[in-house]
Amino acid sequence: MSTTADPDLGTPARAGTAPTDPSPPTSRRRPRRRTPRYSRGDRLTLIAMAGIPALIVLTFVWGPALASVGLSFTRWNGVTPAQFVGLANYEQITTIYPPFWPALRHNLIWLAVLLLVATPLGLLLAIVLDREIRGSRFYQSVFYLPVVLSLALVGFIWTLIYSPDQGLLNQLSGSQVNWLGDPDVNLWAVLVAASWRHIGYIMVLYLAGLKGVDNSLREAAALDGAGPVQTFLRVVFPTLRPINVVVLVVTVIEGLRAFDIVYIINKGTNGLELLSVLITNNIVGEASRIGFGSALAVILLVISLAFIITYLVQMLKTEDR
Repeated sequence: MSTTADPDLGTPARAGTAPTDPSPPTSRRRPRRRTPRYSRGDRLTLIAMAGIPALIVLTFVWGPALASVGLSFTRWNGVTPAQFVGLANYEQITTIYPPFWPALRHNLIWLAVLLLVATPLGLLLAIVLDREIRGSRFYQSVFYLPVVLSLALVGFIWTLIYSPDQGLLNQLSGSQVNWLGDPDVNLWAVLVAASWRHIGYIMVLYLAGLKGVDNSLREAAALDGAGPVQTFLRVVFPTLRPINVVVLVVTVIEGLRAFDIVYIINKGTNGLELLSVLITNNIVGEASRIGFGSALAVILLVISLAFIITYLVQMLKTEDR
C-alpha cells in the first residue's frame, strides 16, 4: 500500500481515497469580528450624560440626606465637636418639644388636602380642557399661571386678599374675619392658596398624559356601549398609570416640603407650624441645634418615603398579576 503526501496539510493520504476538503478545519476558522454597538465617543457621551448627573445627585442630595441621618444621633452646634447621644433627640422631639405634634398634624392635613381635593380638581380641569373646548388654550394659560409663581409670591398675593381691613375677601363678603391671624382658620386659608397653585400643576401633567392616549381606545369603548364616565375610569385612567406615579410623587413632595408660603405670612407660627419650619429654626436659628434639626428632617424624610414606597409597591404588585 502506497501513500502520497497531502500538499495542503502535509500529512500522508492513502491512495484511492477521496480528495480531502480543501477548506481549512473549523477549529482554525477565524472568529467573526463583531462590530461595536457604540463607538468610543458614544460611550464617553453616555457616561458623561448619566454619570455626571448621578454624581451631582449623590453629592448634593443623598450625601446630605445620609449625613442628616448620622447627625440626628448627635448633639452638635456646628462649632464644638459633635457628641453621640443615641436616640435622645428623637425622644425629646416626641416628649418635650411642644411644636412637633401640631406641625406633624398640619403637614398631614396639608398632604391630605392636596391629595384628596387639589389633585382631583387638577385632573377634572385636564379632562375638561382635553375636549378642545373653545378658548382651551386661554384657560390652560390662566390655570397654569400660578405654577410659575414662587410660593413666597403666592403667599404675598393671598396676604393682600386675606387682609382683615382692606382685603378683597372681606370687602366682598362684608365680614371682618382675620383669615391669617386666627389660628382656627389660617391653616385652611393658606391651604386654599397652596391648592390654587397645585391645581394648575396637576392639570398640566394630566393634560399631557391625556394627549397621549390613543383615540381608538375611546372609540372602541364607545362601540361597546360604555359611557364617558365608564370610558374614562376603565379605559383612559388605567393608561395614565405613569402619570399617576409622577403626580403622587409631586404631591407628596409639595405637601411635605411646604415652607415659604407660611414663612412669608407669619414665619410658621400661631397655627401655621410645619416640620420644615421647625427644621429651619433649629438648624439655622440662634440655637444652632443641628443634631436636633437633623432628627426632625429624618422624620420628615421617613414620612415622605413611606407614602411613595407604599404606592410603588402596590403598583408593582398590580403589574405582576
